[in-house]
Amino acid sequence: MFTGAQITAAFVDLGITHVVWLPDSTLGTWDAAIEQCPALSLVRVCREGEAWLIAAGLYLGGKQPIVVMQTTGMFESGDAMRNALFDLRLPLYAIIGHRSYLLPHSTDSARRFAEPVLAAWGIDTQLLASPDELDRFAQHYRACIQAGRPGVTLLAEGKG
Repeated sequence: MFTGAQITAAFVDLGITHVVWLPDSTLGTWDAAIEQCPALSLVRVCREGEAWLIAAGLYLGGKQPIVVMQTTGMFESGDAMRNALFDLRLPLYAIIGHRSYLLPHSTDSARRFAEPVLAAWGIDTQLLASPDELDRFAQHYRACIQAGRPGVTLLAEGKG
Protein backbone atom coordinates (compact mmCIF):
# COMPACT_ATOMS: atom_id res chain seq x y z
CA MET A 1 0.00 0.00 0.00
CA PHE A 2 2.00 3.01 1.23
CA THR A 3 5.76 2.93 1.71
CA GLY A 4 7.32 3.56 5.08
CA ALA A 5 8.71 6.88 3.84
CA GLN A 6 5.28 7.97 2.57
CA ILE A 7 3.40 7.14 5.74
CA THR A 8 6.11 8.61 7.98
CA ALA A 9 6.02 11.89 6.05
CA ALA A 10 2.22 11.94 6.30
CA PHE A 11 2.32 11.28 10.06
CA VAL A 12 4.82 14.09 10.61
CA ASP A 13 2.82 16.49 8.42
CA LEU A 14 -0.32 15.69 10.42
CA GLY A 15 1.41 16.41 13.73
CA ILE A 16 1.26 12.82 14.95
CA THR A 17 3.73 12.31 17.79
CA HIS A 18 3.39 8.61 18.63
CA VAL A 19 2.63 5.49 16.59
CA VAL A 20 1.14 2.88 18.92
CA TRP A 21 1.04 -0.46 17.21
CA LEU A 22 1.19 -4.14 16.79
CA PRO A 23 1.72 -4.37 13.03
CA ASP A 24 0.92 -7.19 10.67
CA SER A 25 3.10 -8.33 7.78
CA THR A 26 1.83 -5.53 5.51
CA LEU A 27 1.91 -2.60 7.93
CA GLY A 28 5.12 -3.88 9.50
CA THR A 29 7.04 -2.78 6.42
CA TRP A 30 6.78 0.77 7.84
CA ASP A 31 8.72 -0.13 10.99
CA ALA A 32 12.21 1.02 10.00
CA ALA A 33 11.04 4.33 8.55
CA ILE A 34 8.95 5.16 11.61
CA GLU A 35 11.65 4.08 14.04
CA GLN A 36 14.27 6.23 12.27
CA CYS A 37 12.09 9.36 12.22
CA PRO A 38 13.12 11.71 15.04
CA ALA A 39 9.69 13.40 15.05
CA LEU A 40 7.85 10.15 15.85
CA SER A 41 7.96 7.83 18.84
CA LEU A 42 7.20 4.21 18.02
CA VAL A 43 5.38 2.39 20.82
CA ARG A 44 5.18 -1.37 20.28
CA VAL A 45 2.56 -3.28 22.25
CA CYS A 46 2.19 -6.97 23.08
CA ARG A 47 -1.59 -7.07 22.66
CA GLU A 48 -3.83 -4.78 20.63
CA GLY A 49 -5.96 -3.92 23.65
CA GLU A 50 -2.93 -2.20 25.14
CA ALA A 51 -2.66 0.08 22.12
CA TRP A 52 -5.93 1.89 22.79
CA LEU A 53 -5.17 2.52 26.44
CA ILE A 54 -1.60 3.67 25.79
CA ALA A 55 -2.88 5.98 23.04
CA ALA A 56 -5.52 7.28 25.47
CA GLY A 57 -2.85 8.10 28.06
CA LEU A 58 -0.69 9.80 25.45
CA TYR A 59 -3.64 11.86 24.24
CA LEU A 60 -4.57 12.88 27.80
CA GLY A 61 -0.92 13.84 28.29
CA GLY A 62 -1.08 16.28 25.38
CA LYS A 63 0.38 14.08 22.62
CA GLN A 64 -1.14 13.17 19.26
CA PRO A 65 -0.98 9.36 18.92
CA ILE A 66 -2.24 7.10 16.16
CA VAL A 67 -3.11 3.42 16.67
CA VAL A 68 -2.03 0.93 13.98
CA MET A 69 -3.10 -2.75 13.85
CA GLN A 70 -4.82 -5.36 11.70
CA THR A 71 -8.55 -6.17 11.73
CA THR A 72 -8.04 -9.27 13.85
CA GLY A 73 -6.33 -7.06 16.43
CA MET A 74 -9.24 -4.63 16.29
CA PHE A 75 -11.58 -7.50 17.15
CA GLU A 76 -9.31 -8.63 20.00
CA SER A 77 -9.11 -5.10 21.39
CA GLY A 78 -12.79 -4.24 21.16
CA ASP A 79 -13.37 -3.67 24.87
CA ALA A 80 -10.36 -1.37 25.22
CA MET A 81 -11.40 0.48 22.06
CA ARG A 82 -14.94 0.85 23.40
CA ASN A 83 -13.63 2.21 26.67
CA ALA A 84 -11.27 4.76 25.09
CA LEU A 85 -13.54 5.96 22.28
CA PHE A 86 -16.97 5.85 23.90
CA ASP A 87 -16.63 5.85 27.69
CA LEU A 88 -13.74 8.32 27.79
CA ARG A 89 -14.91 10.04 24.56
CA LEU A 90 -11.39 10.41 23.20
CA PRO A 91 -10.92 11.35 19.53
CA LEU A 92 -8.34 8.66 18.81
CA TYR A 93 -7.58 7.69 15.24
CA ALA A 94 -6.47 4.32 13.87
CA ILE A 95 -5.12 2.79 10.71
CA ILE A 96 -6.32 -0.78 10.52
CA GLY A 97 -5.05 -3.25 7.96
CA HIS A 98 -8.16 -4.76 6.35
CA ARG A 99 -7.01 -8.36 6.16
CA SER A 100 -7.83 -10.27 2.96
CA TYR A 101 -9.82 -7.37 1.48
CA LEU A 102 -8.03 -7.64 -1.87
CA LEU A 103 -8.77 -11.37 -2.11
CA PRO A 104 -12.24 -11.43 -3.73
CA HIS A 105 -12.92 -15.10 -3.04
CA SER A 106 -11.58 -15.14 0.49
CA THR A 107 -13.69 -16.79 3.15
CA ASP A 108 -11.69 -15.01 5.87
CA SER A 109 -14.22 -13.84 8.46
CA ALA A 110 -11.98 -10.86 9.29
CA ARG A 111 -12.65 -9.60 5.76
CA ARG A 112 -16.39 -10.04 6.15
CA PHE A 113 -16.83 -8.50 9.62
CA ALA A 114 -14.47 -5.50 9.77
CA GLU A 115 -16.65 -2.91 8.07
CA PRO A 116 -19.96 -4.00 9.65
CA VAL A 117 -18.40 -3.94 13.14
CA LEU A 118 -17.06 -0.41 12.67
CA ALA A 119 -20.39 0.71 11.18
CA ALA A 120 -22.33 -0.83 14.09
CA TRP A 121 -20.15 1.11 16.51
CA GLY A 122 -20.71 4.31 14.53
CA ILE A 123 -17.02 4.98 14.01
CA ASP A 124 -16.24 7.36 11.14
CA THR A 125 -14.47 5.00 8.76
CA GLN A 126 -13.01 5.14 5.28
CA LEU A 127 -11.54 2.36 3.16
CA LEU A 128 -8.43 2.88 1.06
CA ALA A 129 -7.74 0.25 -1.57
CA SER A 130 -5.09 1.94 -3.69
CA PRO A 131 -1.58 3.29 -3.01
CA ASP A 132 -2.50 6.62 -4.61
CA GLU A 133 -5.03 7.44 -1.86
CA LEU A 134 -2.64 8.77 0.79
CA ASP A 135 -4.18 12.24 0.52
CA ARG A 136 -7.58 10.76 1.43
CA PHE A 137 -6.07 9.38 4.63
CA ALA A 138 -4.72 12.82 5.57
CA GLN A 139 -8.02 14.54 4.79
CA HIS A 140 -10.03 12.05 6.82
CA TYR A 141 -7.60 12.21 9.73
CA ARG A 142 -7.76 16.02 9.81
CA ALA A 143 -11.56 16.05 9.59
CA CYS A 144 -11.93 13.61 12.48
CA ILE A 145 -9.39 15.37 14.70
CA GLN A 146 -10.86 18.81 13.99
CA ALA A 147 -14.35 17.52 14.79
CA GLY A 148 -13.10 15.85 17.98
CA ARG A 149 -14.34 12.40 16.96
CA PRO A 150 -12.60 9.05 16.59
CA GLY A 151 -11.85 7.76 13.12
CA VAL A 152 -10.46 4.77 11.26
CA THR A 153 -8.80 4.28 7.93
CA LEU A 154 -9.06 0.70 6.75
CA LEU A 155 -6.17 -0.18 4.44
CA ALA A 156 -6.96 -2.94 1.98
CA GLU A 157 -4.55 -5.87 2.29
CA GLY A 158 -3.94 -9.09 0.41
CA LYS A 159 -2.57 -9.88 -3.00
CA GLY A 160 -4.92 -11.09 -5.69
